[in-house]
Amino acid sequence: MAQSSTEPETAATRAGNGSRPLAGKGWLDRYFHITARGSTTGREVRGGVTTFMAMAYILLLNPLLLSVEDVNGDTLAPTAVVTATALAAALTTVLMGVIGKVPLALAAGLSVSGVLATLVVPSMAWPQAMGMCVIYGVVIMLLVITGLREKIMNAIPMGLKHAITIGIGLFVAMIGLEKAGFVGRGAEGGPPVTLGVGGALTGWPVLAFCITLLAVFMLLARGVPGAILIGIGVGTAFSLVVTALYDLDERAWGLAVPAFPGSPVSSPDFSLLGQIRFGGFAELGAASVTMIVFTLVLAGFFDAMATIIAVGQEAGLADEKGRMPGLNKALLVDGAGGAIGGVASASGQTVFIESASGVGEGARTGLSATVTGLIFAAMLLFTPLAGIVPGQVAAAALVVIGAMMMQNARHVDWNDRAVAIPVFLTVILMPFTFSIVNGVGAGVIAYTAIRLAQGKWREPGLFMWLLTVLFVFNFAFNDLGH
Repeated sequence: MAQSSTEPETAATRAGNGSRPLAGKGWLDRYFHITARGSTTGREVRGGVTTFMAMAYILLLNPLLLSVEDVNGDTLAPTAVVTATALAAALTTVLMGVIGKVPLALAAGLSVSGVLATLVVPSMAWPQAMGMCVIYGVVIMLLVITGLREKIMNAIPMGLKHAITIGIGLFVAMIGLEKAGFVGRGAEGGPPVTLGVGGALTGWPVLAFCITLLAVFMLLARGVPGAILIGIGVGTAFSLVVTALYDLDERAWGLAVPAFPGSPVSSPDFSLLGQIRFGGFAELGAASVTMIVFTLVLAGFFDAMATIIAVGQEAGLADEKGRMPGLNKALLVDGAGGAIGGVASASGQTVFIESASGVGEGARTGLSATVTGLIFAAMLLFTPLAGIVPGQVAAAALVVIGAMMMQNARHVDWNDRAVAIPVFLTVILMPFTFSIVNGVGAGVIAYTAIRLAQGKWREPGLFMWLLTVLFVFNFAFNDLGH
């Protein structure tokens, strides 16, 4: 496996590189280098619990994102998706803790789930879509093992990397607004998007969405740990009250009517485990399959790379150049998360930025991630609790995540038009066309075209020009298909 050239000389690095542990410490301390990284077992456990609280919303949001019909009109059972989401998050997060030995937690990536729901399943069955996740996970692992990840990361301009994250954030936010009924499609001859369904905000579910959204934003502004989960709790409590007072049913809420389950404990539903298929892609064509895999890699790989480095720097494990002990192992586990998520039918797993909340509580080692993973495993027995939360309340968290991802806009050089224009096209087209691949394609083509106009056609490099040809072909292929 390729290794970084020179790693920062810190106590964490020396411990991560296998330096001799301090004498007199227990096996847990020696294995995770707890003392060597300036932490304690108590801090690691507290950090693991905090990270889980900050990202537990994924048990509600992932089933919401994946609640669409595939090309055959089939849908995934919500309880089975909750089980799959918890199982995949538990496995990958424990692997990150035990192998990567860093305080990073993984779960179903919202960007990956968004790609599956809007780009993949309209063209194929759910088992095939999950097979695509396995393929993209294997691709990422091969990129890490061969050392190509660094070459690819260096080939794509930093501005476009940030644009992909920003655009996916807006895309995810748009999904949340639409699922909540806060925005809707306009009537023929009117604006394409309107406020509310039919041009007006009506109904208790929309109010529950607004209350949840405001509650989360207020808690985030005050720096309250677990703000998203607490806000979802507030919105759910409101929904339970109005449902009981006004006897609301499926006509108001849709499929997920907020109500207490008979028992909060039940046996896990593993019916989706292993439901993957790799065949039947002939009708799509090689170009379409390649674009789908490439888009999934974009959605999972680049965001994970930035998140791992960002959390590593917050924990004091990475230097200013992003070098940190165990980086390749962390990236390898992240790649494996794509395959594990596919086999579990939970969509690709990726590192969550919410891991920073555990780091803020003092977590510095993989013990924290292991604790988070074990809590996800325990949630396999409490899947009925997820059914209490209506989709409109859970959708508010999608908007919040979108707002957080917008923070990357501060890193873009808006004064450089060769960067700003491709970034703008990438960001704006993802939510407006409801397609991540359209946004990325427009940004790549615009970037190389502008560099060509400036007489700097060599600057993008061979990889970017290959991407340009691929995206031009994809757009042309889609047009001919109509």
